[in-house]
Amino acid sequence: MSDPAPRAMSVEEYLRTEEKSPYKREYVGGFVYPLHAQAGASEPHVLISGNIFGVLYLDAVSAGCRLYQNDMKLRVEDSASFFYPDVMLVCDPNDNDRYAKTSPCLLVEVLSESTASHDRFGKYGVYTAIPSLQTYLIVEQKERRVYAYSRQENGWQLQELIGSGSTEVPCLNRRLTLDEIYLGVL
Repeated sequence: MSDPAPRAMSVEEYLRTEEKSPYKREYVGGFVYPLHAQAGASEPHVLISGNIFGVLYLDAVSAGCRLYQNDMKLRVEDSASFFYPDVMLVCDPNDNDRYAKTSPCLLVEVLSESTASHDRFGKYGVYTAIPSLQTYLIVEQKERRVYAYSRQENGWQLQELIGSGSTEVPCLNRRLTLDEIYLGVL
């Protein structure tokens, strides 16, 4: 069986067909790209995103925020794009669409071989243009390495964490450590 090819469609058609699609699809620049969700993710990928979700969940609830793991769409209004981040934190009480969020303060992508280039380059440009975003984490699954991008007054700053360390999650006023991210994985 061959993979579905990217295909052009309008935002309206994407939204209308996404709920009935047999697999998740991202929408970028007028084209739909299948995420191959039917194949499943690797165990390290699932554990890492689950660790981040689990560690931040109670802090998110206490702060009045909502934390999502891989099934909530992110709508990037300026680029008319839709993505499924591995972990997304939203603290804006007015961001209340049931199917897509627009104002995340934290986005996390756990790298896979098939998505690494897109997560590092394509999504970086789109994600860091979101006004509410404070932190974008790109997390390796084959080694303890996190690329932590944080919004500063003069632009985005990269902090590369290798082996150990922590990064700030400003919207929750807490730090997230590599030990928490990789618990039971590496």
